[in-house]
Parts: sequence; structure tokens; C-alpha cells
Amino acid sequence: MAETLVIHPGALGDVLLAIPALRALQSRYPGASLRLAAQPRIGELLAALGLVDRALPFDSLGLEPLFVDGPLPERAGPLGSAARVISWFGARDPTFVRRLSEIAPGVVIAPPASAAGSTVWEHLLQTVGGRADEQAWRAPVTVPQPLALEALRQLESAGWAGATRLVVIHPGAGGAAKRWPGEGFARALEDLAESERFSVIIHEGPSDAGAVAAFLERYRAPAIRLVEPPLPRLAGILRHAAIYIGNDSGISHLAAAVGAPSIVLFTTATLAWRPWALNAQPVVVTISPLAATDVARVVARVREIFSIGAKRRSRITPAPP
Repeated sequence: MAETLVIHPGALGDVLLAIPALRALQSRYPGASLRLAAQPRIGELLAALGLVDRALPFDSLGLEPLFVDGPLPERAGPLGSAARVISWFGARDPTFVRRLSEIAPGVVIAPPASAAGSTVWEHLLQTVGGRADEQAWRAPVTVPQPLALEALRQLESAGWAGATRLVVIHPGAGGAAKRWPGEGFARALEDLAESERFSVIIHEGPSDAGAVAAFLERYRAPAIRLVEPPLPRLAGILRHAAIYIGNDSGISHLAAAVGAPSIVLFTTATLAWRPWALNAQPVVVTISPLAATDVARVVARVREIFSIGAKRRSRITPAPP
């Protein structure tokens, strides 16, 4: 079977922004297997969600010799056997571009995205010939039933029985410049609690302990703390969320991708990295100091989403006995 090899060693959010482009590749080459070379846990996530057929560790490609002149490696392994190679990596190095073009058939080495131009997901889609106005590329990712059931069991064991709407928050981010203050999340939830009933889950990734601690210092209501779950299970948990609120991060992109109604907090400088998902609403906030107007806008967006969800549920007519 012909194979398309995609190379993307980026962080979680960067790879998830490529989902529309991956779908476009599958549509363009329907008989070809799609393999992703990425960070292992990210490749495993996309394979578990059915977005790629196979994943392999980026480091296993052995691309280091392509950055310097010398004898070319043998055309073996994934690079030599793939019918086509899409590389979202290395475009800034002319030696790598030249040598990968010599060793890999049908290679496309995409230029890096520019924050001053289109959104990042649109840029990635355009590099493989996809159209940004094609709505099929932006449909929510279906979480496989076993993952959704596994996630539900974890939620139940953590204390959520499904009687209240589930609000998942992620106060962390890859850098301080992208982290809305924990007090902002706390104040938004406290304002919402005056008129809404819900349960709160706080997601904490490997570098989020400080951000979560800052949130919990201010937020005194009950909350379930979810610490470093495996990404496939987290995808299932996020699919059960009535709403997700988080900073510009890989977790926010995952929530948006699996269809959770999402409010993702950006600065003006990072808005080009907003999610492709139609169910995600980017909100531009000030990171420091915390602005009361930002809290009010987040609360208003959540209430709007809650209201839409309630109207949809009210239109469901129960089957006759």
C-alpha cells in the first residue's frame, strides 16, 4: 500500500493545528496509509484517535546527517519507502531542504507559518493544497467509544456522576506570557456559580503545578484535580465537558479538536494560533494585570454556551412510553 509520511516534531498544540491538513491528505490520497513522525506521546494520541494510520518517533528517522554535507544515507526506512513525504520541519535550513529533497520521493518541505499572515492551521492546510473554506476539515474528532467509556469511569471514580454539567479548566500554559492569572479563572467560576450549577475539573499537566496552585489559592469551592492523565484518556474526558476554559496550550487545542465547547484565552500576539474547530471561541485577554472586563467577557461567553446547550436539550422530545 502506498504511504504518505508526515514529519511534525512540534508540541501538542502545533501538531493538533495540522488536523485539517492531515484530513486533506487522506482525502487527496484515499488509498494511501498515513504515517506521522512526531513526539511519541503525540503520535500515539493521533493514532488512538484515528487521525493517522500509524505513528513513529520523530527521532527514529535519523535526520541529523541531512543538516551537513557528506554522503547521503541509504534510501531505506520510512523516508525511502513512502510514496510522498510532507515535512513541517527544517524549512529554514537550506542544506536540510536540499538533502531531504534528494533522498525522499515527492517531498514537500513546507515553509514555517507567519503570525502576520493567515492562521497557523490555514497555513498548514494550504501547504498540502487544501482549502480553508472546506468545512469537512473542521469537523470534531470522534473519540473512540472505548476511550470515552474509560474516561467516564475515571470521572465517576473521581466523584462526577453526570448529574451536573462538567466544566473543565486548564490554568496552565507553556510559558508565563500565555497564562491568564489563576484568580481570573477563580473569579469567573465564582460569578457563574451565582446562577449556574456545575462541577469543576482542573487539569494539571507536567509544568502546571504553579498555575494550578495559584488557582486553588483563590478558588474555595469543590473541584476535581486531574493530574497528568494519558493524552488519549484526557481526550475522552474532554469530550464529556459541557464547557472547557483554558489558556493557549496543547490541552486547549485538544479540547477544541474533540468537540468540547471551548473558550480559549489568547493574547493579541498569539491569536494566529487559535484553534480550527468551529466549537472553539478565542477570547483575547490581558495577562497582567488581571482585568475585570476580561473576567466579565469570559463569564458572558460561558453563559451564552450554557444557554445554547439548554435550548438544544429542551428541543429533545422524549419517546412515548
